Amino acid sequence: MDCENTRLTQQRKVVLEELKKTTAHPTADELYEVVRKRLPNISLGTVYRNLEILSACGEILKLDLGEGKKRFDARMDPHYHLRCTQCGRVFDIPYVPLDKEIEERLQGVNHFKVTGIQIHFDGICEECLKKMN
Repeated sequence: MDCENTRLTQQRKVVLEELKKTTAHPTADELYEVVRKRLPNISLGTVYRNLEILSACGEILKLDLGEGKKRFDARMDPHYHLRCTQCGRVFDIPYVPLDKEIEERLQGVNHFKVTGIQIHFDGICEECLKKMN
């Protein structure tokens, strides 16, 4: 994708602004409901398309946490994710660098250059734990 020549349309700008306002790691459908309040005529397809463009251009993260739907994150600093297996919410957790030896070994695998790492953990959030007791 030629990101340098990709315009920041009004719709794309609103999608990005709304994503930056949340730490909830919304799906495209969830973000669509929020964006629609500002742009009532926007379609779900337009939201999906803009999220894909923003992701491909490195403006946002697209997360595949193994639940059959993609989630999106505007936070671009290094960090990991924790997904509650009970309620499905996703939380940011602090970045802890991998062992330097592991990163060096990965760089040489099949002449592959590692350009990013996404790690997520599954667990049960505090609220769900309280409900279980």
